[in-house]
Amino acid sequence: MKAALLAFVLFASLTASAVRAEPVLLISIDGLRPGDVLEAEQRGLKVPNLRRFLTEGAYATGVSGVLPTLTYPSHTTLITGVSPARHGVVNNFTFDPTLINQGGWYWYASDITAQTLWQAAAAGKHSVANVHWPVSVGASGITWNLPQIWRTGHDDDAKLVNALATPGLIASLEKATGEGYAPGIAEDIASDEKRGRFAVKLIETRKPGFATVYLAALDHQQHVDGPDTPSAHAVLERIDAIVGKLVAAERSAHPDAVIAVASDHGFAAVNHEFNLYRAFIDARLIRLTADGKIKEWDAVPWSSGGSIAIVLARPTDAALTGKVAGLLSQLQADPANGIAAVIDKAAIDKAGGNPRASFYLDLTTGTTFSGYTGADAPLNSTPHYKGMHGYFPGNPLMRSTFMVMGHGVPRGKSLGEIDMRAIAPTLARILKVRLEGAEVPALKF
Repeated sequence: MKAALLAFVLFASLTASAVRAEPVLLISIDGLRPGDVLEAEQRGLKVPNLRRFLTEGAYATGVSGVLPTLTYPSHTTLITGVSPARHGVVNNFTFDPTLINQGGWYWYASDITAQTLWQAAAAGKHSVANVHWPVSVGASGITWNLPQIWRTGHDDDAKLVNALATPGLIASLEKATGEGYAPGIAEDIASDEKRGRFAVKLIETRKPGFATVYLAALDHQQHVDGPDTPSAHAVLERIDAIVGKLVAAERSAHPDAVIAVASDHGFAAVNHEFNLYRAFIDARLIRLTADGKIKEWDAVPWSSGGSIAIVLARPTDAALTGKVAGLLSQLQADPANGIAAVIDKAAIDKAGGNPRASFYLDLTTGTTFSGYTGADAPLNSTPHYKGMHGYFPGNPLMRSTFMVMGHGVPRGKSLGEIDMRAIAPTLARILKVRLEGAEVPALKF
């Protein structure tokens, strides 16, 4: 009897150990290219905290992203495991050709049409925390939420974030840190460092079972000055210090935690700007008001940085579709315009891209989109940005980053190149929760 009881206890212990869920911290560094960690020494980068993941955990040599390789669609894929056509966040900006939404973004989690890791973790009885992750306003499943949103940069933005965050959370963390929370519109490194301190305090005091933290400054700096610049490198080195503090806080709260670092896209230097509005205005596909604003349209660009979705007012109108197709073919034939590829509705659907788009343009590396709609808008010009992303995911410069370390993760293991959609189901497996609808299997360590 004693032997049988002992065997049962051992079996139960082993079974419980086998299914034990590990706490997970997911850190996103917007615009982090794989080579900035894998080849840090060759690039003159001092990022010891990120380099730890290469020796203490597993890492991808590159992550193949989604259409488009843009921040909000990619982050929503990171948290759902599905492509933009499935999760509903198809761009950074909402579709707004006449600009009545005053530059509104996809801030609201109600736009997500797939299950999120936040929801799956909550259903699995984990407490959940979030700091500044895109498309997190009103997200269900989050116990302590500091969502990303802004409007004008006015002081009232702080009231907006406070109203949309978990009640009392910002005041509690401001008291604990002794400083005010960073404005949502601020993407500089000082604001990242402030959000990092709030995230550390949130982890220390609440000990969430699953936490997401988003850092924006590297993306911002690479847009301003371009990738591989001294200013971008300096920002990444300061972000590395934030990562070190987040890792220390998580391991103090949960010694058995699994910690992942991901990014949403790579980056390319740009030196040319193409204005599809100009061509559509000249073709009378867009009609302007006297002050240069869009009054009416039959076809309109919906920019995603290095690529452009084309939305038709009447998608089933064969004559309109043919007219637009002919114009795009003509524009692509001139190398000066920087159009690398034009795909149609069937190809967009196959790629999991924007279901509202009838055509999608991929620009040549080094070309970005101009959003100027004035009657004097030139077709080609010099860009005001020096770095861009948003190109089709097949562009090797758009490869993003994934690294993971902690309990149960093999040390020093290369995962090769992976699909971005595999990250969410992988983290769900570690959390021991069920994530509905993921389009590809979890990674095998």
